[in-house]
Amino acid sequence: MIDLDSYPRRRYTKDPTPLHALPRFSEALGGPTVHIKRDDLLGLAGGGNKTRKLEFVVAEALAEGCDTLITCGATQSNHCRLTASAAALEGVRCRLALEQRAPNIYDAEASGNNLLYRALDVERFEICDDGSDMDEVMHRMAAEARDEGRRPHVIPLGAGSPRGVLGYIECLREILAQARVQDVRFDAIVTAAGGTGGTQAGLLVGLLDSGDATPVIGINSGADRATEERRVFDLARRTIEFSHLSATLDVQQVECLDAYVGDGYAQPTAAMIEAVQRLARTEGVLLDPVYSGKAMAGLIDLVRQGRFRRDRHVLFLHTGGVPALYHYAAPFLSKETT
Repeated sequence: MIDLDSYPRRRYTKDPTPLHALPRFSEALGGPTVHIKRDDLLGLAGGGNKTRKLEFVVAEALAEGCDTLITCGATQSNHCRLTASAAALEGVRCRLALEQRAPNIYDAEASGNNLLYRALDVERFEICDDGSDMDEVMHRMAAEARDEGRRPHVIPLGAGSPRGVLGYIECLREILAQARVQDVRFDAIVTAAGGTGGTQAGLLVGLLDSGDATPVIGINSGADRATEERRVFDLARRTIEFSHLSATLDVQQVECLDAYVGDGYAQPTAAMIEAVQRLARTEGVLLDPVYSGKAMAGLIDLVRQGRFRRDRHVLFLHTGGVPALYHYAAPFLSKETT
């Protein structure tokens, strides 16, 4: 078994995140019993899946004597928000490279995560056009910081490195332990897939490490199926090597569905809006419009297609991102979607 205690780590969440059934939501669907793992309640500002990854990645940065964290993401990046939060907690500075994934989409006065970047005192922003080489941008920013006498550490997009993926090996162990206590056996785990594929890769490696064969279904937030599956498989393979796990992942175990992306990354869909509203109105749980909302739309459609029988138990991993709802208010306020 992978010894997670052998890796430097910061602790940003005191206890395991809740895992519980969604009875009213499940009844409304008329399908399997849906459970939820509340990683939206992880530590750092606003919670979300990147917190688990940053526990390992930031620990490495601090061990190197870092005084400035540099990372990148979209203009409303949850990862950037959480990196800024970790920097504030650790007493170091933060600089962000933000990619405009649609022309001129960046708005310095926008709400959502953009507002929180400023509340968390991000020191500097670099605004980049869609398709920019973000690794090159971050390393240039790091060189500039070193010229200023700083000790920067570059965190890759989404903390999507084998070290960051360790956080979701830990999450899988939490899930299995909570399932044993609750005497439930999950027939599938459904989660958002996007960015670097680190969450799904960690779950898959964690299952290998635990000898469990529960299928993991990723619901894409932007990429096509083949691209996302390659991304997840490659990161999982590198994590297996990094952690010295004596196991092999079969490419057939990686499933990433792209039917719920709509017009593209961060572009709202009617199915996403329905999913966010349905969960909010039956269980009082909020999803985000970019990742978990589309992932839940995918789960709802899979239930309607009959993929899961009524006597099954399906776990939905809530990856967070709720602050972005405030930036995407318009489609939820439209009379056509209420």
